[in-house]
Amino acid sequence: MRALHGLTWLLALQSLGEVISRLLHLPLPGPVVGMVLLLLALRWPAVRAPVAACADFLLSHLSLLFVPVGVGVMTHLGLVSAYGVRMLLVVVLSTWIGMAVTALVLRALAARGADAELR
Repeated sequence: MRALHGLTWLLALQSLGEVISRLLHLPLPGPVVGMVLLLLALRWPAVRAPVAACADFLLSHLSLLFVPVGVGVMTHLGLVSAYGVRMLLVVVLSTWIGMAVTALVLRALAARGADAELR
């Protein structure tokens, strides 16, 4: 029952984040605003304990979330066999590009921070 209370908190904070994001025309998606609200709400034990119970429940059943992906792959096995190498190449290249861009941005921000400290 405590896990259901935690799920209620998660859904309520996500919905509140969505409402805030839409009403204030924020450039952030509602679930991100909801996560910030959750981060603030986790300071109170009345929120922390049920959310922890819900998280434990969801993590214990995490493998079930991979079933739809497996079924999708099996359903479209013809496409995977025809385009599998291309898809693998795109996934690997896009991952490398994402990592490279992240490293370059981190390096630029670190240099900017070092320049600000020297001033």
